[in-house]
Amino acid sequence: MITSMTGFGKSETSILNKKITVEIRTLNSKNIDLNIRFPNVFKGLEPQLRGFVSDQLNRGKIDVSVYIETDDGSSNTSSLNKVVVDNYIDQLNQIYQGDRMELLKMAVRLPDALKTEKEDLKKEEKEALLSVFSQALLQVNDYRKNEGAAMEKDFDQRLGVLEKLLKEVIKIDPERKVKVKLKLRNSIEQLNVEIDQNRLEQELIYYLEKYDITEEKVRLDNHLSYFKEIMNQDEPNGKKLGFISQEIGREVNTIGSKANHSGLQKIVVQMKDELEKIKEQLLNVL
Repeated sequence: MITSMTGFGKSETSILNKKITVEIRTLNSKNIDLNIRFPNVFKGLEPQLRGFVSDQLNRGKIDVSVYIETDDGSSNTSSLNKVVVDNYIDQLNQIYQGDRMELLKMAVRLPDALKTEKEDLKKEEKEALLSVFSQALLQVNDYRKNEGAAMEKDFDQRLGVLEKLLKEVIKIDPERKVKVKLKLRNSIEQLNVEIDQNRLEQELIYYLEKYDITEEKVRLDNHLSYFKEIMNQDEPNGKKLGFISQEIGREVNTIGSKANHSGLQKIVVQMKDELEKIKEQLLNVL
């Protein structure tokens, strides 16, 4: 089963006059690259949340955002530190005796002009966060599975094309061997020298073996079958499929280098085109 690394999930709940929202976005990455942003009140839960994400999502570039809003629409507990601001205004007034409103604008930008009241995490808030977090993770996994199903259909089609092209290779290979042998004979005859026929046959056999693609055809067929087998496994298989695609490419390239036949070389080009599209898609497979 193919699972994509691209996903999105969002869940929210209300508890104790607060609205908690969790958003999770994932993209492709070779390893797990996790970034979590949340209010300081939930800081103590970070190890637990990271463990949830690692267990559920395995791999990818993962951005998690947690938001808290109170019923009045505010998202923080910051308030104006009046004592500090008044002190700033008095000091600024000694330097520049200007309009008090202008001095206030400058004062509120200075350090400690705003104070943040520290909140203790309540049990109900912790349970609510863990619940919406789990719901968001479920949505991400559902999204990834749906994306993966579409990718799997694409892989099936492209593998079908590669299998069809391999059959064409097998079909024209006998004709190719005859042409290669004839081409070698003609090249030798053009030398216009007396040649021992037994030695000639031995040399022809030697060179024909160098152009033989029997092993490559068998291995390519095995790799295509193995790709399908791994693709149908339930566990994350993106890395394995990447390795198999490299082996497929190696056999296709070898067939191309041994081709010495225009028809076969055209088929190899088509194979490379299909394989390149598979490799591009595999970058996003979990």
